[in-house]
Parts: sequence; C-alpha cells; structure tokens
Amino acid sequence: MDDLDIGGRLKQVRERAGLSQRALAKRAGITNSTVSLIEANSTNPSVGALKRILEAIPIGLAEFFALELPEKPTFFYRACDLVEIGKGPISYRQVGRTMAGKRLQMLWECYQPGSDTGRIPLTHEGEECGLVIAGQLEVTVDGARQVLSAGDAYAFESLRPHRFRCIGDVPARVVSACTPASF
Repeated sequence: MDDLDIGGRLKQVRERAGLSQRALAKRAGITNSTVSLIEANSTNPSVGALKRILEAIPIGLAEFFALELPEKPTFFYRACDLVEIGKGPISYRQVGRTMAGKRLQMLWECYQPGSDTGRIPLTHEGEECGLVIAGQLEVTVDGARQVLSAGDAYAFESLRPHRFRCIGDVPARVVSACTPASF
C-alpha cells in the first residue's frame, strides 16, 4: 500500500462526498487528527481502519482502490522525464507524459545524420515552430526549402505540406512546439 497515494485517494472521495475532515471523523468514530494524518500520508491506516473510514463515506475498498486519480500538475521536467515518442533515427522527446487535454506540445528533437521524416510531406491541423540548436536541418514547407543551422528557426501553419531532413555529419537538434498537440 506504500506505492498508492492512500491519503490523496481518501481526500478525493471525502471531498466528492461533500464531507469535511471533522464530519468524516465523527461518522467513522475516529479523531479529526487521524483523518488529517492519513490524508497527509503521515500515517497508514490498517485495512480494518480504512474499511471503517470508507464505510462512513460510503464507498467500498474495491472501488476506493480502483479510482483513477487525476494527475497532479507538473510544472518542471528534468531531461530524464521527457517521454520518447519517436523511433528509429529521429528522436522526439515530449515534455509531459500525455497530451490528453493539452493544446500545446513541446518536443526536444534529434535527427541523426541522413534521417528524414519521409518522402511524403506531413500535413495536419494547427501550427508549429522550432529552433535549431545544433547541426543542420533541411526544412521544406509548401515546396519552399531552406537549410537551417544553430540559431535559425521556422514557423508555419501545419496544413502546409512539410518535411524535415538532417543534412551534414552531425545530428540536428531542435526544440519545437505545435498546437494543437499532434503526436
């Protein structure tokens, strides 16, 4: 039970039921401080104590542990937290685990020498932009082609056919953003 956020789960079901900590404690026959300590994950209740608390809400143990808790907001990401969503010679490391409900997607991209997004240009709803950090990236948008180097950037409506290709002997690294999230 240590891996589960029992305190967060209890707080969520208590608030859904419209109960204060004091009201839940009174119904369950325990002290208000006990509910507070459990919700802060400062103490773990026994299974029997948790069952008694949940009966006061009322909710069963199975339903309690099956709850999908909303993800806690994350504001900062270490390099190791970026999620790889690409494969092969092009790496797309996404900021954030999921794009569900998000309007903006940001990526750390790495194109190995000679890699290419494909001979058939990409098209999708939205807008995208990027800043080349290292290497050289050939960007083709709506038939216009440009080789971009470190410090150069691109921005366009994504419905325009576009393609990316790494030229040169070193990987091309790009920080990009698109809206809405399209990967």
